[in-house]
Amino acid sequence: MLANVETVVLGKTEEIKLVLSALLCGGHVLLEDVPGTAKTILARAIAGSIEGATNARIQCTPDLQPTDVTGLSVFDQRQRDFEFRPGPVFANVVLVDEINRAMPKTQSALLEAMAEQQVTIDGVTRALPDPFLVLATENPIEQEGTFPLPEAQLDRFFLRTALGYPGEDEEVQIVEEQLRVHPLARLRPVLTLEEVKELRDAVHDVYIDPLVRRWVIQLVRATRVAEGVAIGASVRGSLALERATRAWALLDGREFVTPVDVESLLLPVVMHRIVFAPSFVAEAREIGWTEAAARFREQCLTLAPRPGAGLEAGLEAAVQSA
Repeated sequence: MLANVETVVLGKTEEIKLVLSALLCGGHVLLEDVPGTAKTILARAIAGSIEGATNARIQCTPDLQPTDVTGLSVFDQRQRDFEFRPGPVFANVVLVDEINRAMPKTQSALLEAMAEQQVTIDGVTRALPDPFLVLATENPIEQEGTFPLPEAQLDRFFLRTALGYPGEDEEVQIVEEQLRVHPLARLRPVLTLEEVKELRDAVHDVYIDPLVRRWVIQLVRATRVAEGVAIGASVRGSLALERATRAWALLDGREFVTPVDVESLLLPVVMHRIVFAPSFVAEAREIGWTEAAARFREQCLTLAPRPGAGLEAGLEAAVQSA
């Protein structure tokens, strides 16, 4: 599936793996990126890679109402009864564009659907499709007229990432390919909905050594005492990081988690769950958030050192002998 999506979204292997990891863990993704970086195409490519999957796009504006997202009951004069008309959230892959432009009550409706995988309308609870993946976007540059997501709601996202602009070679390839036909038109499904569910179940079978699991927890706990932090990541962060490493290993074709997996996923899974002190924010604005995040990662790795050398070889041997 990863290779299939890569035929459409070029040069973004790591970012696609992150989104697919969230899909296999039943989580949702916050994409912080400028317009024109293939976010809509990514959502459509994921849905297009799964036979029978549906996709929808919600463009958030201040006048967007919760019923515009979840759907509503409409009176049918011929049947003399109310008929439910589902909203765009009733799709397997939902792109929520510029979620911070929606009013807080609409954001709450979206986040409730994400957390519960169901919506309640007129007292009736309706289940959402399974699998269910929400890709919510924010424009980090344009903040005027927005309603920033509160920390408690940010914590509901499984991970946060950004696609960014493609490399020069990839951009040339994109322009050349789209002169003829859009790559999405050639995309074919490679998995069924049932096979995606089976892969999701397989995530639980990926082995994680007790030492690595404890290190995951130590790293998340380090975010609570690190310099420049007002509020660190919660236990939800520990749960998400542990699950994400299993999915990441599975997408790599491995049956076990390595410390490298943990290091690769620490920032995408944990960073948005942290409330930073004003001193950290001021420094990040001066040196750039990418550099500030890298320094914060190193600080956490110093506070919670990596498990002993040779662990990866031992893990592989343990799995092979099992």
